[in-house]
Amino acid sequence: MKITDKLKMAVMGLAAVTTLGASALVAPLAHAETPANKFVGQDSQQKATGDTRDLMDILNLIINVALGVIGFVAVVMIIMGGIQYTTSSGDTAKVTKAKNTILYGVVGLVIALLAFAIVNFILKNVFNQ
Repeated sequence: MKITDKLKMAVMGLAAVTTLGASALVAPLAHAETPANKFVGQDSQQKATGDTRDLMDILNLIINVALGVIGFVAVVMIIMGGIQYTTSSGDTAKVTKAKNTILYGVVGLVIALLAFAIVNFILKNVFNQ
């Protein structure tokens, strides 16, 4: 297989991952309930005082989107490292650089997943008292 064919396949794979990742990030935003929508049908006393649940939902949405973007970037870095590894042609410097890119992408992905779990755990415990 020629290098140009490998690059074409890599670009198509990257485009597919980008499309799937973007749709995964936009879906929570499209179905998010705004604070104004939550107050429809509630009395004026509840409107005036607000609800801590609204704050938790907003924080949760912002943090989830931010961590989703970080996770998406980590996956893209892993893919870029794979492309670098494939096109290195046995050059040891390029292979080392590609392996480091993959390693840092995996570390970033693990950190993003752990941050997601920790933040959601803390938000649930703080706001559900």
